Amino acid sequence: MNRTHPFRPALLLATLALSAVGCTGSQTAAKPVVTKPTTTAPTGPVAISNRAMLLFDDAVKSFDAQKKAKAFDYPSLERKFKAAAEADQNLAEAEYNLGVIAERMGKPDEARAHYQAALTKKPSLRQASDNLAIMRQNSGDVAGAVALYQDVLARYPDDAGSRARLAEIYRQNNDHDKAMELSRAALMRDPQNTNALKVMIRSYLERKQLAMAKLVALRAVKLDGADPELHHAVGLILQKEGDNEGARVQFKSALEAKADYVPSHVALAQLALDAEDFPGAEEHLRRILQNDGKNAAAHVDLGIALKGQGQYDKAMQEYDEAEKLNPELGATYLNRGIILHKVKDAPERAVELYRKYVALAGGEVALNAESPVFGLMREAESIVQAKREAKAAEEQAKQMEALQSQQQAAMKAEEAKQKGQQPPPAPNTAVTPVSGDGTAPKATPAAATGAQPAAATPAGGPPAAPAQKNAAPADADEPSDDLL
Repeated sequence: MNRTHPFRPALLLATLALSAVGCTGSQTAAKPVVTKPTTTAPTGPVAISNRAMLLFDDAVKSFDAQKKAKAFDYPSLERKFKAAAEADQNLAEAEYNLGVIAERMGKPDEARAHYQAALTKKPSLRQASDNLAIMRQNSGDVAGAVALYQDVLARYPDDAGSRARLAEIYRQNNDHDKAMELSRAALMRDPQNTNALKVMIRSYLERKQLAMAKLVALRAVKLDGADPELHHAVGLILQKEGDNEGARVQFKSALEAKADYVPSHVALAQLALDAEDFPGAEEHLRRILQNDGKNAAAHVDLGIALKGQGQYDKAMQEYDEAEKLNPELGATYLNRGIILHKVKDAPERAVELYRKYVALAGGEVALNAESPVFGLMREAESIVQAKREAKAAEEQAKQMEALQSQQQAAMKAEEAKQKGQQPPPAPNTAVTPVSGDGTAPKATPAAATGAQPAAATPAGGPPAAPAQKNAAPADADEPSDDLL
């Protein structure tokens, strides 16, 4: 097995791990986290019809059952909550839950419309305001999100959730003091608010205060051991401390809490590749691609895992897919070049790919002079040069051999001339027999008669022997006699 160390897009995967994980997963993470449908009957100053209440309770029970089974049928839940909302136009909670379901089904516009309708029916339903703010923040409208959070705090001064989300916004803007202040304020109002604890963990990690980050993370795990992000956070901290084995245990715990938790699959794939556990890396990378088939970096790493198992053609297919998804990903060309260089005996093409990688990396100035790519490039270029020299030497040897053959033929011809003999035929030259009178007899194809042509007679010697009876007549215009 070729053990040439591959070049992984480690920075890309690390970025994915930190942005999608790094204790993320709060409402400000890459994907919105929405509140589950309420499990108690809606109450308020407006009376709700009994029929609507029954339909609402039935919908909530269906949601709880599907959650327990870990298999959601969102269209079915949507029909149930829609029936409850239609049974009583004042049932704001049903409208809110329709927004939750729409968001989980990937219909953000419908979700916003439902949340707005829920607030119109019941302005005190702050969960709808929270989710609208989260959606604004995730879409890049940070100012709009801040305005909504502040509005919630103005109406509900003791709300811990909005403080925790505001804290995350300040952390993302590198205002760690304000982020910590808001996080502590949220925990004073709700000691079990894990979103506030996650903000603190991120802040400590970014400031390299690993001991404090670990202390907060372990506290958070005790509060909610079923949250995969918290286990992953502990894993990241242990990894930074150099405890890869402990980190691996935590990442696996995250997957036990949520089997398709991509960030932990990313981290475990990285650890497996570093340890050259290529089958293990392949398993995690395929899970990542099941969740996001357009992850170019994951395709490159899967190619590396396949290469490590000797499956070079499959590895090249993964590199091809990565190039289609992201033509600017330099690791694709580098790893493809390694296979062409080390396995496929195509150093010329490998040199082209190495140069493309260098160009995408910003040129030789941007790369460290000791980067292994330069060593690979020099090695491939030396192979190309050696091949050229070998080919040139081979051509020269052929020319010398032909020249020697011509010289030898000329020498033999000269010797024969001096002895008064017929000169030997030149190399690769057809021989024509000469008759006794010095004229060449007309040839008779051997295939026509089955007889061998007459032997040549040296010049000045006796006349040639008469032709055999069945030999072809001298006149080529006469038909051959095939009779015995």
